[in-house]
Amino acid sequence: MTTPTPPAADLPAPTDPAPDPTAPSTRALRVLALCGFLLLAGCLVLTAVLGLVDAVEGDGVGGGFLTAGLWSLALAAAAGTAALAVPRRALVAAQYALAFAAPVLAALD
Repeated sequence: MTTPTPPAADLPAPTDPAPDPTAPSTRALRVLALCGFLLLAGCLVLTAVLGLVDAVEGDGVGGGFLTAGLWSLALAAAAGTAALAVPRRALVAAQYALAFAAPVLAALD
């Protein structure tokens, strides 16, 4: 014999998980994203300086790593803009990681 399923009223209601008390608030994430744009400006200047130094001292041709560094800055700006619109910890982390990667990539060229 099969047991009948209980009616929906007898089932316990699903509970929402408690929010993480250590998670940053949306305001804090937006402030970090805005500060990331200041970091982007500094990394842009440093990447440009490294590119110009390579052009003067090197063979005068920008390589693939310099191009990758500039693309990294563009992607960091896109991630920062997305983090301002939809504050997520992963977007802010991506913004900072891509910003720091740009001068490193330009230095490799």
